[in-house]
Amino acid sequence: MHIRYFAWLREIIGVGSEEVTMDSTGANPTPSVMDLVAQLRTTSPAHAKAFTDLTKIRVAVNHEYADLTHPLKTGDEVAFFPPVTGG
Repeated sequence: MHIRYFAWLREIIGVGSEEVTMDSTGANPTPSVMDLVAQLRTTSPAHAKAFTDLTKIRVAVNHEYADLTHPLKTGDEVAFFPPVTGG
């Protein structure tokens, strides 16, 4: 799965994107965005810091806005970014 980070998330984590493999077998055959976040939090202290307050993060799966319960599959692109304001 291809993960992309934008704005301050990219700055905290230190990379703009990365490839992640999730375990989609056993008790959880269909992981969600929240499962991905839980896995990412364990990747490094920077990842844990970036995902501390999920109310400040938005997500898109395959270029479509999604919530934390959205199911994921191999090959998905998941983007994390701060809320966007217009003006």
